[in-house]
Amino acid sequence: MPLRLTEIFYSLQGEASRAGLPTVFVRLTGCPLRCTWCDTTYSFTGGEPATIESVLAEVAKYPARQVCVTGGEPLAQKDCLGLLTALCDAGYDVSLETSGALDVAAIDQRVARIMDLKAPDSGESAKNLWSNLAVLNRRDEIKIVIASRRDYEWAREVLRDRQIDRLCPVLLSPAGGLIEPQLLAGWILEDGLNVRFQLQLHKILWGNMKGK
Repeated sequence: MPLRLTEIFYSLQGEASRAGLPTVFVRLTGCPLRCTWCDTTYSFTGGEPATIESVLAEVAKYPARQVCVTGGEPLAQKDCLGLLTALCDAGYDVSLETSGALDVAAIDQRVARIMDLKAPDSGESAKNLWSNLAVLNRRDEIKIVIASRRDYEWAREVLRDRQIDRLCPVLLSPAGGLIEPQLLAGWILEDGLNVRFQLQLHKILWGNMKGK
């Protein structure tokens, strides 16, 4: 079965430790989650059929050595695993953005897994697959989008009880338009959390423009 592809585009990485690096984004179609603050709902349906070979050929048109496979939820397509391995074999530095609701254990070990944990206001916190934590390493990263004080307190408890900051870097991001970034930054400093505060660089530069 071919991949379903929403878009391939070249931009600056806007999140995580690779923020600011020129990157080719491969956005696969489909997602089993419906987070309340999702900003890529256009990737839920549609898309075009694509082979791994055609994706590699399109990615090769750009000068970046960084490739980010994203969605939607890319792991909802079983051929995503083969695509990730093929990109690594082609010499790219590959990262995967995943919701944390699907098993990440089978992903090629050369791939950096940028895995969400869904806080309560996402509406999808019951979907967190906590067993994923056991397979993460220092190359991976955990991201939690914060939309309220309740979300922040939930994230603080997860940090304390599960010590996720000992597994890999942890990123807290304010949900756009739902919480003032200064509030989240102040809470992190007040509690001395061992996390990285991040804003979405691509939105600062280009807003919600598709393909950026």
